[in-house]
Amino acid sequence: MNDLLHRHHKVAVNRLISSAFVLSMLALPSVFVKADESLIASISKETLWRNRDGKNQTWFHPRACMMPGPRGTPVALMTLQEIGGSDYFGQVHWSMSEDLGKTWSEPEPIPALGREQVSDRGDGLEAAVCDVTPQCHPQTGAVIALGHVVFYKGAYFARNEQLRRYPVYVTRTKDGTWSDRKILEWEDPRGGHIYSNNCGQRVVLPNGDVQMSFTFGPKEDHRMVAGVHATFDGDRLKVRDVGPPLHNPKGRGLLEPSVAQFGDHFWITMRAEDDRGYVSISDDGLNWSEKRAWAWEDGTPIDMSTTQQHWLTHSDGLFLVYTRKDASNLNVTRWRSPLWIAQVDIDRQCLMKSSEQVVLPLVGDGIAEPDKVAIMGNFHVTHANEDESWVTVGEWMPRNGYKGDVLLARIRWSKPNRLSLW
Repeated sequence: MNDLLHRHHKVAVNRLISSAFVLSMLALPSVFVKADESLIASISKETLWRNRDGKNQTWFHPRACMMPGPRGTPVALMTLQEIGGSDYFGQVHWSMSEDLGKTWSEPEPIPALGREQVSDRGDGLEAAVCDVTPQCHPQTGAVIALGHVVFYKGAYFARNEQLRRYPVYVTRTKDGTWSDRKILEWEDPRGGHIYSNNCGQRVVLPNGDVQMSFTFGPKEDHRMVAGVHATFDGDRLKVRDVGPPLHNPKGRGLLEPSVAQFGDHFWITMRAEDDRGYVSISDDGLNWSEKRAWAWEDGTPIDMSTTQQHWLTHSDGLFLVYTRKDASNLNVTRWRSPLWIAQVDIDRQCLMKSSEQVVLPLVGDGIAEPDKVAIMGNFHVTHANEDESWVTVGEWMPRNGYKGDVLLARIRWSKPNRLSLW
């Protein structure tokens, strides 16, 4: 009985937290912009680091967050790492921009996010880190850079020797000091094979807790996704609650979930392995509605091939950035070029076809020469200021020397985005 009362108390507290977050958003207009009143004024493409000629490093997983700079003005902090093969990554680095992404400092390694020998193995197995996503935690002034562990042996991804995979993170203090590597602990047998936030988007709640999600499973296939509430004290991130899971028992299941808050709901989008992506909504970030396949307004499902999607939020509209099947990319790996954006119909939980635009175009011939098309399936979205948001991606050509550039798509708004930067 005490356990039951405790669970009821936690649910009540979680609902209070969620309600406070919702109330904070009610000051915004309740009528959101429609697709024919486009919020997107323009989209431009910039190259941050070049390596299409293969003469430099191919940077991957470029993900940025805004944070207060030394003089109180917003600066951008990016994490990124070199890619040398499929799921084979180098040490995580960081870079800074003080001029709204126009120029970036030379990437520097984050000491704790390199490789470590697995202590109870004598065969050279190493624990590395990938999928790192930084986020400013305004209540403490720290940045949480959360990724997950991956295992390598020599110069390759140890595909058949992956131990249990779990989230790892470092924090960055206001003075620029990076912490040691830490594990986000969750001792639940349902995560016996893997539990991870992958490269998912998160939401910092008004009380300082972090709303995120896990993809997890006791074995490799049929992974589930659940909402997660974690506490953070400026140093340690700790799981407080994990909600009921969503399921899709096809292939590996549901993967790479990203969470956003818009209007009076939390929203989650999920990668899947049945040529679909899925969406669900929640009042409290823990209890989610039955998932729906992403579709257009007429109900036509959107063909997506096991690739992540991410949210782009504006105070007056919710958008999704994604990849999909198109006549131009039929032979491109998992249709991972171009990158698209479309506005979400928040009532019907679908995408508005008339709002769809290309964020970053396919370069090359996706039919006759697909191996020369750089794929862009691992990307990130950043709310940069009231006038613009960014999509950043590291291109790579897996069948053409792992070459590619780091790109930034600058999305300029027609109306100010009144959401907080952090």
